[in-house]
Amino acid sequence: MGMRLRLISGLVAGLLLAGCSEDYGVDQHGKTVSASSLDGQWLVINYWADWCAPCRTEIPELNRLAEGSEGKGVRVVGVNYDGLRDADLGKAAEQLGIRFTVLADDPAPRFSLPPSEALPVTFIVDDKGKMRDRLVGEQTASGVQARLMALREEGK
Repeated sequence: MGMRLRLISGLVAGLLLAGCSEDYGVDQHGKTVSASSLDGQWLVINYWADWCAPCRTEIPELNRLAEGSEGKGVRVVGVNYDGLRDADLGKAAEQLGIRFTVLADDPAPRFSLPPSEALPVTFIVDDKGKMRDRLVGEQTASGVQARLMALREEGK
């Protein structure tokens, strides 16, 4: 009986661990972005590049959205389209004035986000990790906020 109980508790522990999400890698400052800091929240995932003019004009709007969404179950995160990492990522994010988290590792596989040829592109992912919308082109804080509110109402 003792051997069987150990086997069952080992299986249960394994299943519980498998349910825990992996971290998201590091941000533009080299700090780990924990799964607990993003999972279970609505995510606004914006892909940008420093050579993209609409991306540059959109950043202050996304900063405003990020600051206005703090503590409300919504997080804004950025992803550099060109795959910049480490100091290059930090420098590009700083030059554009990005004040929200920028992920060094692309979260597209995690959420099954489709590839995009156009920039900027912003994906809205719900609190269960399902992509709910894809917004192509320059966005405003109020526009994304309105879309988030509509999607959250649909889910009720």
